Amino acid sequence: MSVIPTISNVLHEKLQRRNLSEHGHIWTLLDAVCDPEIPVLSVWDIGILQDIELVDGEYHIIITPTYSGCPAVDAIKEDIAIELENNNIHNFQVKTRLSPAWTTDSMTPEGNDKLREYGIAPPVDVPNGCALHVTPTTNVLCPHCRSRNTQIISEFGSTACKALFKCDDCLEPFDFFKCI
Repeated sequence: MSVIPTISNVLHEKLQRRNLSEHGHIWTLLDAVCDPEIPVLSVWDIGILQDIELVDGEYHIIITPTYSGCPAVDAIKEDIAIELENNNIHNFQVKTRLSPAWTTDSMTPEGNDKLREYGIAPPVDVPNGCALHVTPTTNVLCPHCRSRNTQIISEFGSTACKALFKCDDCLEPFDFFKCI
């Protein structure tokens, strides 16, 4: 019997690492750490948390920022440290790994749902999947009213990884998280 994948290979591999990990309690603790720019997303949901390794008695928490110059990396590392220390885990290092690079394929389906509920259109809300480049004809699904009668206002939204759109039905502006 063939299995048709419903998630990206990148996310499937991350799920396998998490589900087969001997450090499930650490993964669960880190589900409480949120992205400082989009506080409804955990570092797991947005795809930043990549792996947890135990090396010579020390946990290595591996993160990959959404882009190499991401200003939130220090805050994320600090939030991870606080969460672990608050749970009496002191033998750890938070390590940044830039390769392979982060992509929106690392985001969980739950993360996409949380973005939508927060008023940001996730990268999966364009016809035929992720759009690498948004154009005036990209019909992004409005996270407020679910209409595709939308138009781009600016290629850049509140951050460089988002574009600003407006819905022509409900008249609400919204960010669209670009596919990377």
